[in-house]
Amino acid sequence: MIVCIAEKPSVARDIADVLGAKNRKEGYIEGNGYQVTWTFGHLCTLKEPHEYTPSWKTWSLSNLPMIPPRFGIKLINDSGIEKQFHIIEKLMHEAEMIINCGDAGQEGELIQRWVMQKAGAKCPVKRLWISSLTEEAIRDGFAHLKDQSEFQPLYEAGLSRAIGDWTLGMNATRLYTLKYGQNKQVLSIGRVQTPTLALIVKRQQEIEHFVPKQYWELKTVYRDTVFSAIVRKSDEELAEEAEKEKENPSAKKKTQADANRGIPQITDEQTGKNLLERIRNVDFTVTEVSSKKGTEAPPRLFDLTSLQVECNKKFSYSADMTLQLIQSLYEKKVATYPRVDTTFLSDDIYPKCPKILEGLKDYTTYTAALAGKPLLKSKKVFDNSKVTDHHAIIPTGVQPQGLSDMEKRVFDLIARRFIAVFYPDCKFSTTTVIGEADQIEFKVTGKQILEPGWRIIFAKDVSEENKENEEESVLPAFTKGESGPHSPMLNEKWTQPPRPYTEATLLRAMETAGKLVDNDELRDALKENGIGRPSTRAAIIETLFKRHYIRKERKNLIATPTGVELIQLIHEELLKSAELTGIWEKKLREIERKSYDAGTFLAELKQMVTDIVYSVLRDNSNRRVTVTTDDSPKIPLKKAASPKSNDGEPKKKAATRKPRASKKAAAPDTPKEDTLPADDSILGKACPVCGTGIIIKGKTAYGCSQWKNGCKFRKPFKV
Repeated sequence: MIVCIAEKPSVARDIADVLGAKNRKEGYIEGNGYQVTWTFGHLCTLKEPHEYTPSWKTWSLSNLPMIPPRFGIKLINDSGIEKQFHIIEKLMHEAEMIINCGDAGQEGELIQRWVMQKAGAKCPVKRLWISSLTEEAIRDGFAHLKDQSEFQPLYEAGLSRAIGDWTLGMNATRLYTLKYGQNKQVLSIGRVQTPTLALIVKRQQEIEHFVPKQYWELKTVYRDTVFSAIVRKSDEELAEEAEKEKENPSAKKKTQADANRGIPQITDEQTGKNLLERIRNVDFTVTEVSSKKGTEAPPRLFDLTSLQVECNKKFSYSADMTLQLIQSLYEKKVATYPRVDTTFLSDDIYPKCPKILEGLKDYTTYTAALAGKPLLKSKKVFDNSKVTDHHAIIPTGVQPQGLSDMEKRVFDLIARRFIAVFYPDCKFSTTTVIGEADQIEFKVTGKQILEPGWRIIFAKDVSEENKENEEESVLPAFTKGESGPHSPMLNEKWTQPPRPYTEATLLRAMETAGKLVDNDELRDALKENGIGRPSTRAAIIETLFKRHYIRKERKNLIATPTGVELIQLIHEELLKSAELTGIWEKKLREIERKSYDAGTFLAELKQMVTDIVYSVLRDNSNRRVTVTTDDSPKIPLKKAASPKSNDGEPKKKAATRKPRASKKAAAPDTPKEDTLPADDSILGKACPVCGTGIIIKGKTAYGCSQWKNGCKFRKPFKV
């Protein structure tokens, strides 16, 4: 028999259907020479500290650093997991070949490799590598199975990441907890969560320490059009621009000799009044009228982060909720693999695009114009050099059925973006008019859409955007040399502090953290990966909520006193800066490309952790961090260290955050818990208990996406 192992039961059922395996057994499906089984995500994890050395069971500074001579894995302590593993183990021992059908990514590779390693599998192993769960994609994947050895570097990178997170998380969490915690409160430190928290704290401190400055704007109204006085850039602004150009030469703008024209910024009211009086009784004369035609390409296709950003902006969905929704769309076969960090498609997708467009039956208003014609093929969309394991998130062409309202919104975003990339560019004309009164220059800019192109697909969004964008207004026809009376005005203004992070802007900051480091090579690595990976950023934000390091005010993310104090007491910059993540991500990617040795990475990591431990132990300041809540995680001094989270620190007794209740009343059609059917039709619906999460599918029951935050909704189903 050939044993196929998928990452979850629903995917296993899809694969079994394609392979013709129909006979359902306990823990697997058999038929046509195949046995298709499944995991429930991670079945195995790295061992806990006390399982290497009994003395590490007790949290003690004298035990640090904890660095096992050799890392080992174990089954997660769960009866359901143990039962399923033993079924898998028996199948693998009798198999003539194993096909790894795990999610096609670094984490998916690690999950299945650990299971095969723990089961002691000896037979040959092939790899199924697909980007969607449609029947066509699965058949094509099985027709082109790859050898497992091709993915050894991917596994080594995933293993290095897991060991690195364990080593840093376990040691740093115990170190800071014992050194600076109070009342046995756990201070959780992680490679990704701590730099992310530092971003929020830094922004918060910038806001708190911001000193607003008063200034005045000189404007005038001529022919019902508002012109603004041209204000020259300060020396500080010019120096800042020069620094940015130095960091990124490709962004350098062509500058003209008179580019920095205009009056100095008006910083006192009397100067403004003098200028106002100076031009009040002088005619306004138009001195320059220029029009420039331009084009605007369609928006890029979605990667996971940009989809999470868009859903947060448009629908206020959290990053975690968006991930749950797009994962559901993937499993319902209507969208491609979601955990991706590219916005490009490979060239081999291009021939499949007409069929995908044809499958979007609800969008014929837009796809009809593309039918029967060669589709545009832009380098901004199709670029093999920008695609590694997976391409951007696009529809599969399968007609969506039974989607929840929330899933429909997410699918709509994906579908429209996909259609738009085959539409022509938007053509527009930008008109700039400059006038003067008593040698004081004023300026206004307007934009006129000549050919909307792809913009017709987003007509509603664009119209709303135009209301907020003054440059979108169409100007009257002005002629150089014309003059006449005008109505000047002086408006008082105050400089504004930076805005607090929302989940959308934090995700972007995590993705584009290159500006936080000085090294150009590291900055390039961060542009590709940023802080964390696309698939884990949502979980990191949720972890910060659970640890009571941040809270939410409307859409804004605010650091709690504990979060602020924790970042302030960390003197080791490698723990809280993007530099550490930049170093790790760069080397992990090199491990994937076989250009860096995993053993060297781990040796450097162990030395770094040792240096951090000794540095903190030398601190005699006797500082302590404020306890935020009574239910904060506590040190298990007499018990085994808690299982690690993905970021490497204890999580067993993590304090739970109550679901963030919506301010709106529950919708009238919100399902009652006792009336919900126990089948997949309830997936994606609003949770009947907390009202903020959506219903998702677990290994034995349907539950709420907010289960980590305390929601207790659970509805068992029959496998």
